[in-house]
Amino acid sequence: MFKRLLGLALTFGMAATAPPVFAASCATRDSLVEQLEKKYSETLTVGGLQQTTSSQSVVEVWSSEKTGTFTVLLTRPNGISCVVAAGTDFFKAKAVPISDEIES
Repeated sequence: MFKRLLGLALTFGMAATAPPVFAASCATRDSLVEQLEKKYSETLTVGGLQQTTSSQSVVEVWSSEKTGTFTVLLTRPNGISCVVAAGTDFFKAKAVPISDEIES
């Protein structure tokens, strides 16, 4: 459980501290998804709903094992998506089985 929380915190923490240049990378979600699929062979890996006191948005991580790239998109209710992080050397973490037993 801790590893999952840590992974999510790191992912969304990176998104929150993305360089300002990514803020200018906004367009309709459809056009950004088309670029991610065609140019980088990325597919939707994970996503979730981010809710603040004033609005909601969808956070998505797109990635490609083929190219090793990943992109984090933030989509607002108006359909505009922004690239908040992008990088290389993408990898998938191994799932850790959760046990109900207490170790002594």
